[in-house]
Amino acid sequence: MTTYIVKRLIAMIVTLWLIVTLTFFLMHSIPGSPFNEERATNETVQRNLEKFYHLDKPLYVQYGMYLKSVATFDFGPSIKKSSQTVNDMLGRGFPVSFELGMVTLIVAILSGITLGTIAALRHNGIIDYLAMTIAVLGISIPNFVMATFLIQQLAVNLGILPVATWVSPKHMILPTLALATGPMAIIARLTRASMLEVLTQDYIRTAKAKGLSPVKIVFKHALRNALLPVVTVLGSLAASILTGTFVIEKIFAIPGMGKYFVESINQRDYPVIMGTTVFYSSILIIMLFLVDIAYGILDPRIKLHKKEAS
Repeated sequence: MTTYIVKRLIAMIVTLWLIVTLTFFLMHSIPGSPFNEERATNETVQRNLEKFYHLDKPLYVQYGMYLKSVATFDFGPSIKKSSQTVNDMLGRGFPVSFELGMVTLIVAILSGITLGTIAALRHNGIIDYLAMTIAVLGISIPNFVMATFLIQQLAVNLGILPVATWVSPKHMILPTLALATGPMAIIARLTRASMLEVLTQDYIRTAKAKGLSPVKIVFKHALRNALLPVVTVLGSLAASILTGTFVIEKIFAIPGMGKYFVESINQRDYPVIMGTTVFYSSILIIMLFLVDIAYGILDPRIKLHKKEAS
């Protein structure tokens, strides 16, 4: 296990370096400068600003300096908001984005597993067809379209939920529903398909022959093995939720990282773009690592295979 963890840590560092490198050079390949749109800025002031932010140096020098700043977790000051540093923005916006993402992930996992399990146990019944119809709609409709629909129906027409901002638990409901619908649908379909396969296995028939209760068979024997495909996709689902929050936060005026990220792209604020990219990439890489560990815990055959191989 120690060797595996060390190898994964090395792979995580290499992956993060590749992301930083690609983002850095792609961003700098766009013609122009962040100060080109400043009409009131004369050439002298613009040169001084570029010197202050090291944009006057050769690209490879800027790249080396940025790698050093990433290694020390110091992403520097924002270009467009010079009174704020990228670290300040991360410290202010990330807790909100993290809260929204985690609540969404929990809602998606619980509702998706429940819906998929019920559909499998009621296979080819009305509940099964209804559940899969909901799943198809959830996969087909983008989260920003779902957000607009929810705002129109629940906030504008019925007036039972607030439209925007991030003040109380009620303000979390609409953005959470908009974000959770797609992942919930994917988890539901995976759980249903996996449960249908597991329920036909010999050990399930043996458990039924021993007289075990249906509840014990489902939750102790069937569901654990049926969740393996779900655990496998949790990393990518977490990525889609965290990146999806950027758009949803903008729609619902949530003071998270989405606001800073979208604004930084429009304004070509290099430090903020790079800082948020590196920060979120690090989180997603760590989550993928934790998913691999969880997969090994849920499937004892992986451990057995390793012992036999050694």
